[in-house]
Parts: sequence; structure tokens; C-alpha cells
Amino acid sequence: MPGRIQHFGRGDLVLGPEDVHTRSIARLCEAAGIPCRLTGNLSGELWSKLLLNCALNAVSALGESTYGRIAALQEGRELVEATVGEVLAVAGAAGIQLPGMRDRAEAMSAVMRLVTQMPDQRSSTAQDLARGRRTEIDSLNGLVCRRGAELGVRTPVNQALFALVRLREGRQSLTGDSADR
Repeated sequence: MPGRIQHFGRGDLVLGPEDVHTRSIARLCEAAGIPCRLTGNLSGELWSKLLLNCALNAVSALGESTYGRIAALQEGRELVEATVGEVLAVAGAAGIQLPGMRDRAEAMSAVMRLVTQMPDQRSSTAQDLARGRRTEIDSLNGLVCRRGAELGVRTPVNQALFALVRLREGRQSLTGDSADR
């Protein structure tokens, strides 16, 4: 409906590293009614967000499914868990600690909280594919694959999701060449 916004969930506004500048920005945000928090582990925060996106975006897009449908199917949950395990392995090899996601169980709990908050949501990757737009897959599962290769960590599930989304996009290379456009 024109002029209306439907909001499904809210991510945290996180600033770091914590210093005099970020504390000042956080106070301004809070004064404006924008919840904000500071962290000394910005890389971990970013990888936490990356993990959630890698876990659900490509699966939602390729399965043309909502987060709730993915979680309701045992095979969907197993695919998400395998993806999560690879992201955690790459982050661990890079020395990055994800806040609240020390192991696979905690990471899956975070994924399931997101699913519970937005069971009818389709990922941005699914929405982009439906609109014929280029997705963020290079910066999601593709990033995990590249970092895994650099660190000697195998990422076959993320690689499969990455390749399949790229095939759906019709792109032939990382430079954005396309057979269809």
C-alpha cells in the first residue's frame, strides 16, 4: 500500500572501536532516540551479521522460501547448520570471535531467533533474484569462500550456495560479465 512501511526486524546499530569519537556519536544517537551500542570487537560484530546472512540468504533465494519454511524443513535446518559451521570455521581460523556465537549451537540459536522474529521474510538475495538484480552473494557466501581458501579452510557448502546463486543471476565472472544481460 503506498505511503506505508512494514518493518519486520531491526538490527543493532553498533559502533567501534570504543573511543572518545564513537562515544560522542553514540550519545548523539541515543539523544535522537536511536538505540546504539559500542564494541571493542567490531570485526566480530560484522562477522556475526555475515553469519546470519550466509545462513539464510542464499537458501531463501534458491529455495524460493521464507525463513520460517526453511526452519520448518529438517533438510533446510541441516543446510543452514552446515553453512553456519563453515562460517564459524573460517572466522576461527582468522582469529575472529563472534559475540554470542562461540560455537555452532549458539550460532544456530541466533539464526533461529532471527527466523522467529521474521518467519515470513524472504531474504534480500531472494528479492534481488526475483527482480532480476545482481545480488550481494559475492560479499556473503563468496567472501566466506575466498577467506576460507586463503586460510586453508574448506567451505564446500558455502561454495555450492555461492555458485548456484551466481548461476541464477546469469553472471559468468566476478567482474559482473553476464551471458543474459
